[in-house]
Amino acid sequence: MKPFCTTLLALGLPLSLVGAGKPASSPDDWFVDEVWAKVGELSCLKCHNESGEAEDSRFILRETIPLNGAELQAAHEANFEAFAKMARMKKTGYPPRLLLKPIGEMDHEGERVLKPDSTGHAILKTFVQRMEGKPVVEPTVEKYKPRSFFEGVTMIGNESLLRRLTLSLAGRLPTAKEKQTVQKKSLAGLDAILEKLMTEEALYGRLKEGFNDIFLTDGYDGNGELILSYDHFEKTRHWYKKHDFSQIEGKRERQEALWEMARVYRKAIRSEPLELIAHVVRNDRPFTEIMTANYMMVSPYSARGYGIFDQVKDRFKDVENPFEYVPAKLPALKNKQGKAQESKTGFYPHAGLFSMFHYLRRYPTTETNRNRLRARMYYQHFLGIDVMELADQVSDAAAIDVKYETPWMEAADCVVCHRSIDPVAGLFQDFYNEDGHYGPRKDGWFQDMFVPGLEGEDLPKEDKWRSMQWLGERTAKDPRFAVAMTEHVWYVLSGRMALRPPQDIEDPLFTPRRRAYKMQKQEIAEVAKLFAKANFNLKGIFKELAKSPFYRADGLKAAIDNPHRKAELHDLGVTRLLAPEQLERKIEALFGKRWGKVETEMKILYGGINSQTVTERLTEPSGAMGAIQRIMANDVSCKHVTPDLALIPSERRLFPQIEKDVVPGSSPGNDLKIRKAIVHLRSHLLDRHEPIDHPEVERTFKLFSAVVSEAKKRKGIDKRESYFCGRINGKRVQDPHYTMRGWRAVVTYLLRQPEFLYE
Repeated sequence: MKPFCTTLLALGLPLSLVGAGKPASSPDDWFVDEVWAKVGELSCLKCHNESGEAEDSRFILRETIPLNGAELQAAHEANFEAFAKMARMKKTGYPPRLLLKPIGEMDHEGERVLKPDSTGHAILKTFVQRMEGKPVVEPTVEKYKPRSFFEGVTMIGNESLLRRLTLSLAGRLPTAKEKQTVQKKSLAGLDAILEKLMTEEALYGRLKEGFNDIFLTDGYDGNGELILSYDHFEKTRHWYKKHDFSQIEGKRERQEALWEMARVYRKAIRSEPLELIAHVVRNDRPFTEIMTANYMMVSPYSARGYGIFDQVKDRFKDVENPFEYVPAKLPALKNKQGKAQESKTGFYPHAGLFSMFHYLRRYPTTETNRNRLRARMYYQHFLGIDVMELADQVSDAAAIDVKYETPWMEAADCVVCHRSIDPVAGLFQDFYNEDGHYGPRKDGWFQDMFVPGLEGEDLPKEDKWRSMQWLGERTAKDPRFAVAMTEHVWYVLSGRMALRPPQDIEDPLFTPRRRAYKMQKQEIAEVAKLFAKANFNLKGIFKELAKSPFYRADGLKAAIDNPHRKAELHDLGVTRLLAPEQLERKIEALFGKRWGKVETEMKILYGGINSQTVTERLTEPSGAMGAIQRIMANDVSCKHVTPDLALIPSERRLFPQIEKDVVPGSSPGNDLKIRKAIVHLRSHLLDRHEPIDHPEVERTFKLFSAVVSEAKKRKGIDKRESYFCGRINGKRVQDPHYTMRGWRAVVTYLLRQPEFLYE
């Protein structure tokens, strides 16, 4: 075993001796930043908490994040006392338990969590020395002194914040009235604007898009109607094949109509999980209903597939609209042999997403997986917990298999995860098939697994038939649900997942990275509390996060040289590459029409997802994406500059204050008009509000002038606009001064700027 000083020297740290003093009696900064943050929180807390694997031990710790103020101090004091007791407990001639248990000695049930020569174990040695009042060898490196977290951070202007929100959530620019409200009332006026914005249909499209990124229900395998089992829906699942197409002439035409109806039907079915989310938010219902709703969403087409169209048809405004959705209940399922699903209500036991065949098929099971994938996704989606992080990776799985008959119930490395996920896996036992259909296991549920339940509470026998509802009811009361949903909304708004706690204690930036995580976690926890108090109305999270300094952060007042400070602030604000769908919506908002290519045939190339094989969006542009950006800029400019100049000034989006005969260099007045037009374009396209003498305005002016000048120099250039870009009503437009080509170059240049391509 290496001595502590040798460990520090190996890390390249200068050392100094600190004389002996009185034993520590309270948690100082060193305990909080070293013992707790780097050992207690990372290696001990996962088991040694009130409901963990080591709940019966004498070493019980308390979570400190996201606590603040008096609660945080009380938690630190409790944790300090727990460590101090373990440091004092020892047998004569042996080191304290605090040094033996973590390295797997003294029958530690968690086995080895620290290596004897590790930095974490060295920290514990130093803590013991401090508790004993012995001299301590400590590094003399200059310690970073944290400052006020948002010191030096500039916030986005209120009008720019409004523009960011309307573009992000509704795919439009703010109205004049909305701008006036923000100008007069500042952030205080934002709530009312967002409340109204969240009644717009575009918001629900954005909501479904964002939550599909999280739940990925669009990506379940196979055709849409494959969620309907032959055993329960054989007579109705292919209803469209019996549809009367006799009014359509031609065999081929009738076949194409059948294929189109099948395509639409499958899309209508596949959309149901996300329509449930939209329905809950649209009607200001508690968001807990995404897992407690005793109904599902059906359209006129999908209702026919489920065989319940006659029961719900009167609820539709238009029974021919395949994408109108209403809540509905399925009757208890009955198979081909006439055996009915157990139900004390006569209905299928709906439990929001949990019981939807779509969700179950998207996360299938196998004979060896035993619903554990579904349990894992339950924790990740609804409680914000990655169970794969609960325990370290097993170093020798083969040895564990030899030692234990059922390692997932006996080996400590396995039990730490399986004790949580296996009971939840058992709650899904009535859906024991890969297709996500209802179908209990023929031999009954596995006996070599922890019994069905949730974190220590067993599922009552009388609730077995409604196990998903039982799970949803308990999850709705779990405070972690509110936090997880707040993190999901943060992803929708920012395009980034909430920060995870740093794990590498050897990282010299561990402490500032942990502070960044801690500060964001505190903010999310506060918003989650407000969300729960507001009866889980999801709109409230959007309102609170929109006003949060984490979302409004826009830059720094001065360059930062300190790497610790950079690490603290690295995740502030919103600077993300627009997703394909967002880019198309932005183009439509600014130009009046979508480009139509980046969200269709170029979607995956531009970093989009298909929810199945590609499930994560690219956040940094690739070479292909750069090429698409160039094509987009050229094409959008080509399609919109000439038509915009052909309108009367009051109807123009791009050039309301200039005409095509205004030529640079002809007079000071014309140059001023051109610069004002450039200022307007930069404001409209990039949200940059600059004076006419700004360097960027001047740079853009020179580009415009150079294009016009170069065209004049060349001989034989057609004085009509491009055949592909400059036609109005099929006729090419005259461009005698080549100014329209100049403006196309300007718009192309602006569309390739980061301010346009990023949010």
